[in-house]
Parts: sequence; structure tokens; C-alpha cells
Amino acid sequence: MSVPVASTRVLPTLNVDGTRRWIRPKPSSGKFFVRRRALAYVLMLVFFGIPYIKVGGKPLILLDLPRREFTFVGVTFLPTDTLLLMLLMSSILITIFLLTALFGRVWCGWACPQTVYMEFLFRPIERLFEGGRSGSLELDRQGRRGQLHPRRLAKYATYGVLSLFLAHTFLAYFVGVEQLAVWVRRSPVEHPTSFAIMALVSAAIMLDFTWFREQTCMVACPYGRVQSVLLDKKSMIVAFDYNRGEPRAKGRVQSAGAGDCIDCGACVLTCPTGIDIRDGLQMECIHCTQCADACDEIMTKVDRPKGLIRYTSRSALETPGKRARMLRPRTILYPTALAMTFGGFLFTLATRQPADVTVLRGLGTPYAVEADGRVANQLRVKVTNRTPFAQRYTVGIDSLDGGQLIAPRNPLPVAAGATEVSDLFVVLPPSAFHDGEKRIVVHIADDGAYRERIAFRLVGPDRERQ
Repeated sequence: MSVPVASTRVLPTLNVDGTRRWIRPKPSSGKFFVRRRALAYVLMLVFFGIPYIKVGGKPLILLDLPRREFTFVGVTFLPTDTLLLMLLMSSILITIFLLTALFGRVWCGWACPQTVYMEFLFRPIERLFEGGRSGSLELDRQGRRGQLHPRRLAKYATYGVLSLFLAHTFLAYFVGVEQLAVWVRRSPVEHPTSFAIMALVSAAIMLDFTWFREQTCMVACPYGRVQSVLLDKKSMIVAFDYNRGEPRAKGRVQSAGAGDCIDCGACVLTCPTGIDIRDGLQMECIHCTQCADACDEIMTKVDRPKGLIRYTSRSALETPGKRARMLRPRTILYPTALAMTFGGFLFTLATRQPADVTVLRGLGTPYAVEADGRVANQLRVKVTNRTPFAQRYTVGIDSLDGGQLIAPRNPLPVAAGATEVSDLFVVLPPSAFHDGEKRIVVHIADDGAYRERIAFRLVGPDRERQ
């Protein structure tokens, strides 16, 4: 049985024989490229600078996974802030839906770290060392000898240094710059786990931008696969105007009835994922607008209007002369949902208590009968201090009815952002229990204005059954 052979290329990154086709795009400088490059440099500076920015003495962003604390804009979210985190994540997700409905894959082409670093950091360095697109293609044709060429080895060495820098910056978001500085100064033997994490992250970044490259967008990232759900016919996309461009004809001088596309292939040469935008909307298209810049340059040379490849919508292309509409049901529903989720987040954040208190029953038996006949219940009061300052929390109980509260630590000191558990014992006479239970109210107060009352049920002997 013969193995089926493809007559044409199946994927942009595969040759007909199934071998890897390395994408070496030719950069096209145009209005979109200039704007994307300026935005990319700003985003890089923001990414590098965020770990060093403090708000109220706290990092701007810190995702402390071991301690399960997440800090955003100086506000620390604890594991008990499930509702807040859910509302925040929902708001971010709906924002992505809204941006996609309005502007297509603007995130992928303009702001995604993979695109920003690949197109405006790693590929420019590659062109510098290897002599542009033609130099890279020449080294590719040399096979293994080309991989060991001094120019390519120098590029890999530079990539290695950049990968280390990016990995350390990335880790600063999770451990903080202070802890990262400690790791850097110490011997790897003293902190093997953290050193291994740094090494693995550096290797992953090196592998991504050296070998995996555009395949991260085409294979690993799920965003391209769900764009069919997020986009509709009226969503803005980067598209080829087939009404104006077809039929294609090569050369400056066109025959009667020919379209504006001269089939020069400039849009394909400049595409960072290797696709042909003239084939229509494709999963591999990241809307980077490189094809639009390349085509505008060609249109200028052949004295034809720019915009053969441009931001438009499928609906506008199907009806020539029709302008793309921003206002439609999903662009109304998404902002409404975003206002609800983000508004709920802000309201919940504004009304959040400065402490999180949980009253739990003690471990072991529900209650114990003392030698003098009194009934003892053990309680555990768990207090999480949400404030940026150390606090002392005093615990009291209403309606003791001649009973006694025994608290080894009262008031309970709790450091800023920390959680402490205090064991309490409530001793009551048997007459205080009715139907085997006793309702009490536990009240907690700090040294300031915080007060909270929590209803709790103690258990004891059922006098009617005795």
C-alpha cells in the first residue's frame, strides 16, 4: 500500500515532503509596522519594569503561588477571595471577546508577547547576524553546516543571553525582585529547586524563539482555533479585497478586466506565519498587517490605490461599498456583561472586610464533660489579616449564661497578610443546652474599627433524653 503524497503544501511550516519549512519573512516597513514597532517597544519596557514598580509598598503585580497570594496594583488577593478572582478573570475573558468581536485578532498581531518578542526582538537580531532574509535562506540551504556557521552560532549565543534575561524577568512576577536577587547571588547548590526552575524557564524561552517560533501561534495557542466562535461576518479582520484584486495578472501593464493584484507574492514573503492572505480568513493569520504594508508599497509602485489588503470585514467584502459596522448584538452584549462583572468586582473589592474570619469546630470529640459536670466545646477561630499592617484581634462570646471562655491567645496577633488560628474553649453548665445544642455569637474586633459577629452552634448533652 503506497503512502499518500500531498500535491501541494499542507501547512505553511511544512514542505511537500513533510520536512520543516523555516519561515524567513521579509520585513515590510509601512504605517502599520511603524505603529506596531512603537507599541512593541513600549510593551517591552512595561514588561521589564512592572516587577520593580511598587504601589503602597507592594509590587504592582506579584503572583505568589507558594503562599497563594496574588497582588494587582497594590491590592493583595488571598485564597479566600474566590469571588473577586472569579469576577476579575471573567472581566479579562469578556474583554478579550469584545476586542476580538470589534478588531479581530488585534491581541495576536499587536500585543501578544510571542509576537512582540519574535518580530521586534529575536527576528531583528537574526537578520543582523545572518545578513537578512537572503542570508538566512542561504544558511538553511547548507543544512547542518549552516547551523554550525559562526554567524548562526553567534545568534544562538545572543538568544541564550536574552532567554536568561526574559526568564529572570518572568520569574520576578512570581517571586518578586528581592527574592530573585537573592537567588542570583547565591550558589545553585544552596537553592537547587529555584535554580532548576530558572534553568527550565530559560530553556523553554530559548526553545520557543529559536526552534518552535511561529508554531507556537499555529499549534500550541488555542486562540486561533476559537476565533471562528469569537468572530462574525462583521468583525474587523485583515483581508484581501478579492472584488478589486481578482483576477490576478502579473506585470505593471494589465489587460482589460484584470484586477489590481499583480501576483507579486510580496504579501506571502512578508507573512510571519507563511500563509497567503489571498486565500481568505485562516486560522494561522495573526492579523499582524505585514501583508497590508507590503501590498501598499507595491500598489504605490504600480500607481494603484492602497488598501487592496486592509482592515475590513467579510460582510463589507461581500457587499462592495458597504462600510464595516461596529454596532451589532454581540458588541452590545459583551460591554454589558463586562460592566456587570467588572462592576461587581469593584463593588466587592470596595466592600471587602479588612479581615477574613472563620469559626470551626475543634478536632476530636464534639464536646467533653468536665469533672465538675460542666460541658466544654473546643472552637478554632481562623483569622486572615487583609490589611497591610499587623493587627491584634480580640475574640469574645455573647450569651455565655454563666459559662466561661478560655482563650490561650486573646487578643490574637496576626501579621499583615498572614493567617493565624486560635484554639478556644467554651465551658458551660449542662442547663445551658436545650435539645443538645446552644446558640452563641462569636464577635471579633481589631484595635481599629473592624467588628464582626458570627453565629455558631455549640453541642452538648440532651437533658430531655437523660
